[in-house]
Amino acid sequence: MSLTGKTALVTGSTSGIGLGIARVLAGAGANVLLNGFGDPTAALAEVGSHGTRVAHHPADLGDIAQLEALFAYAQREFGGVDILVNNAGIQHVAPVEEFPVERWDAIIALNLSAVFHCTRLGLPGMRERGWGRIINIASVHGQVGSLGKVAYVAAKHGVVGLTKVVGLETAASQITCNAICPGWVLTPLVQKQIDERIANGIDPQQAQHDLLAEKQPSVAFVTPQHLGELVLFLCSEAGSQVRGAAWNIDGGWLAQ
Repeated sequence: MSLTGKTALVTGSTSGIGLGIARVLAGAGANVLLNGFGDPTAALAEVGSHGTRVAHHPADLGDIAQLEALFAYAQREFGGVDILVNNAGIQHVAPVEEFPVERWDAIIALNLSAVFHCTRLGLPGMRERGWGRIINIASVHGQVGSLGKVAYVAAKHGVVGLTKVVGLETAASQITCNAICPGWVLTPLVQKQIDERIANGIDPQQAQHDLLAEKQPSVAFVTPQHLGELVLFLCSEAGSQVRGAAWNIDGGWLAQ
């Protein structure tokens, strides 16, 4: 399919899942606005290699003023956002009674509240132009729990609920809102969990296998390319009646 003439904003896209999604969207012809911390030079070059227009905005999505500046920039430089991929997220693992309050606040702010703010800021322009796609990168943890991940699980459950409401509120339009729920993807967050096992004396390959085998029956990682291709499907006409869905891509995790 062709997304020529469309502009995609992918949050948290200077590396990992977000970068993989941005790469696929640019390959389909979309202009892409990247967002994320760190030096964006490599990401800009990689996504820009497809010949579409690419830019980066460093907004901290936990700050509403910076979020508003991000969307003002998108309007000024690209004419608005047609495809919004809410991907940015952080993680912290600890039992409930030991969970740092400041980490709870930060995770809820970025993983849930930022999804709400990006949606409320992006939706009016989509309605004005008569077309739009909102795709929220949730998680299997939007549907099931895991020990030690109280803030992350709460936020991702919230994202799935938000997705259903926005899907209903846009159901009679050419705008769709859906969530994608990945299982294990080899991101820096997941690599950290593997490294913790290695630090306890487990062989690196065994550590990776054991992590996957605990939850993901395929014993293989979901890749950013997999997720990008699913985003592309949801942007297509074939995906136009997928509304308010939470789409699992998890190697069989939730089939158990």
